[in-house]
Amino acid sequence: MEKVDFRTERKDLYAPSTKHFAIVDVPEFTFLMIDGRGNPNTSADYVAALEALYALSYTAKFASKNELGRDYVVAPLEGLWWSDRRESFTDRSKDEWQWTMMIRQPAWLTSERWHAARAKAAKKGLSALDAVRLESLREGASIQVMHIGSYDAEAPTIARLHEWIAESDYVENGEHHEIYLGDPRKAAPEKLKTVLRQPVRVR
Repeated sequence: MEKVDFRTERKDLYAPSTKHFAIVDVPEFTFLMIDGRGNPNTSADYVAALEALYALSYTAKFASKNELGRDYVVAPLEGLWWSDRRESFTDRSKDEWQWTMMIRQPAWLTSERWHAARAKAAKKGLSALDAVRLESLREGASIQVMHIGSYDAEAPTIARLHEWIAESDYVENGEHHEIYLGDPRKAAPEKLKTVLRQPVRVR
């Protein structure tokens, strides 16, 4: 059985340069999403949100494989981040952060399949499961770069990204977007890979 991997299908979106910013056109994708706010390192809501996202994603994956004969690699965790004070990202004032955490889903899963997957995942008693929604997102033109290192070391790269935009013909057009390609439970912090992305539009 062939296993679809979104990362290898669109390397331009999941494997950008670590040195140079690139403009990409991000099409519409479907995600499981859940919203929250606060420091992801200390928030119990953040932990519950990720548990629900992964539980529903893997329930849907195994149902797709076993019932439809279509297998795929569960996509990496992604996050949209924003704050009432933009500087909170560069000075790492994490209690001010708001977020939407999400995992991309295959387009072939119907609403009926999702209802069935949610009912099955509900048996695990996850507190945040009811807050997870299925939603499409199209970012369009975006600037992105690969950050290698710990999440707390992102600030200089984010600052450079903001400087690049300020000096370009573009302005920001959406939330700061991160795609987490490494597993912080297994990889050393200095080896983690994170795609940093910012949707933009022409001034």
